[in-house]
Parts: sequence; structure tokens; C-alpha cells
Amino acid sequence: MRSGLRATGWTLLCALAVAGPSPADEETVVLLPTERAGWTVGNLFAPFGGLLRGNPDYWYEPRTLRIDTTPPGAAIDLFYVRRGFQKGYEQADAPVRVELPSRVEAGPSDAVMIRALLDGYRHKDVTVEVRSGQEEVVIDLEPLPNALLALTHLSLAGRASLGFVTKEAPTVRVRNADEGLQVVLVETALGQASEGLSAMRGSLVEEVGAQQLGEDLLIRIGLARIARDGGVEARSRQSFDPVRGTHLFALDLVPAEAGEPVARARAALARMDPAEVGGCAAVWDRSLRQQLEPADLARALSPRGEFTDPYLRAAMRRLGELQDDVVRLADGSRFRVSVPIELMAAAGQAHEVEGYLAALRSFVAGLEPAEHRREALRGLVAPQLPPERFAELVDAADAAERACRARAG
Repeated sequence: MRSGLRATGWTLLCALAVAGPSPADEETVVLLPTERAGWTVGNLFAPFGGLLRGNPDYWYEPRTLRIDTTPPGAAIDLFYVRRGFQKGYEQADAPVRVELPSRVEAGPSDAVMIRALLDGYRHKDVTVEVRSGQEEVVIDLEPLPNALLALTHLSLAGRASLGFVTKEAPTVRVRNADEGLQVVLVETALGQASEGLSAMRGSLVEEVGAQQLGEDLLIRIGLARIARDGGVEARSRQSFDPVRGTHLFALDLVPAEAGEPVARARAALARMDPAEVGGCAAVWDRSLRQQLEPADLARALSPRGEFTDPYLRAAMRRLGELQDDVVRLADGSRFRVSVPIELMAAAGQAHEVEGYLAALRSFVAGLEPAEHRREALRGLVAPQLPPERFAELVDAADAAERACRARAG
């Protein structure tokens, strides 16, 4: 008998947990018109109407309307409307209970207009007549038709590119702001792309922030002074990835004088020496490559029309020059970089070339200040990986390299 009572008690506790908050825990707002409704002939027959409904107090009892949304937690705007004019306004969060005037005190045209708003979903309006018998409203919200899947930042050699990866072709508006640029993606939800925005910094981009404004997504891009003073031109382009089924809107920041960055890049490659791609540097290279997803790394390093394509190809050529004109793949294959067709083949399989990530690390170190080097490297090899996660992978590779040097020393 006791075990049966315990089971019954446990069942009741589970039912209470599933039921969620009790009505007493829900927010309650009072929505009353600023003035009373005029007397009508309908008020005279109100008592008889209540009797016909089987509830004599129907017209006189306190009027409460419960409002909820799916998904829950939407912001609720409440408008008390009479003959097309707003007579009251309140705000709340779903679920909420709304206290209204009794039906006999409401006019025949009195209604509550409910507007539900939730980030990532279309807003929805519902109207309920105050004199109606409706006591509960559940508003089903529809997801926005588009979502920002990833926001990438690539900064190298005095240029930068911001990539907006979406599941549908985006409608985009770009406008100038006091401290940089504002990008508005129409009817687009932020999704998981907010991760790591604060770490997106480079020589041209000082900060990136995102804000959901109703159904639109606003991306604020704070630019460095050199970019704000007209030394950089913003160019946009769009593309489609048929393999992943995603769309890309890219915003390229191009310096007015392109010669100086190119000269710096050539000098950085010329300074690269064998120790930066072999020995313990090769241990670092192998550690980082094994931690990254092969498909993602292949996508990042394959030629795809970015301004970095010539730099990546030049880094591959320099890696081969430091290794007797040969680059080696993890499967043992070899390509001679002095032969254009073989250099092209190596570039197409760059994610498998041993020492290539170490070469890119050295190349970035020769171009970027210390505080921007890790972000620049992430933009090259793992643009869609959150900065915090990429930092963990690089720290692990650094630890493997230090252990190698300790053993060798």
C-alpha cells in the first residue's frame, strides 16, 4: 500500500513539473480603456444573455484573457481599441494574463489587439473582442524565412573581407555610419552566428556587433580610422555554394593603394626559412591539421575567388622552394611547385599538404601585428570556426610544438 502511495505521489510531482508555472506565477497586466463605453440597448438585455449562456454572471464577472505563444517567451504588445481608436496600451512577456473590463462595461466594438514579437520569428497580430467568450489565446509564430548561419572575417595584407553565410539568398542593405558600416539583412534571424563576434578584429575592422531588430538583422561594423577616412573602398559580391546549399554575401574592404600590401606580402614570403615549416614547426602543423575538420579545411584553402587566392598560391610555392621544389601530401604524394600544373594540383589539395599550415602561420606573422595574427590565421584556415574554439586548437598545437622543442633541446 505504501509503495502504491509513493508511486502516486511521484506521478503527481512529475505532472506538476511538466505542467510548468501555475497561473499564480504568470504575469498579470491590467488593460483598461481611458474612458468608459457609452450605455447601449444591449446593456438592458445583458442579464437575459447570461441566462441563455447558462452563466448569469457572464456579463458582470471580471474579464480575464490568457495569452501564450509557441515558442514561449515572446514580447507582447497589447492595444485596447474602440471604434478604431486606441484607448489603452500595455506590454508584457508571454505567458501573461490580461485583466479587462467586464463585458457589460465594454462597448460592442471594444477589442484587444495582440502583437507577438520574438527574435528570429515573424511578428503576428491577433484581435479578440472584449465581449466574446474567448478566454485564452495561443499564438503560433513562424520562423523567419532566412537565417545567418555564419559570419566570417578575413584580414590579411591591408585588406579585409566579411562574409555573411545564409540559408537563402539574402536581401541586403549596406549604409555608412559614423564609426563604420551597417549591414541590414532583411527578414533574417541571427541564429548561432553571434558566437565570437567580439573577437573579430583586424587592421581595418575594429569591432563587429549584431542586433535583431524585429524581423531584420543589423550587423554593425566598426572600422579603423584609415578605413573611415576614405582610404578603403567597400565592395560587395554574392555567390552560391551548391554543395552545401548556402548563399554568401561578401563585403570586401579594398585599400585605395594596392601596391604596398603586395610588396609586403612578397617580402614576408622571402623571409620565410626552412625552420618555420620543418622540425618542430611540422609537429605544430600536424597537430592543428588533425584537429580541424578535413572538409572544412579543404573548403577554406581551396581557390574560391577570394583576394587571398594569390597569397595562398604564393605560400604554397614558397613552401616547395624551401623543400627542394617539392611539397608532400599526407598520403606520400609529391608535387613540384616549379611546374604550373603540379602547383595547381597541390593548391587543390592544400588541406593535405604537410607544412602548409606552418607556412601560412609564418606568412601571417610577417604581415600582421601580434594582436591580429591568430584572427588572420583563423580567417585563412577555419573562417567559420568560432574564435574561442580556434584558439583552443592553436593552443594545443603550440603545446605540442613546445614539447617537441623541449625534447630536442
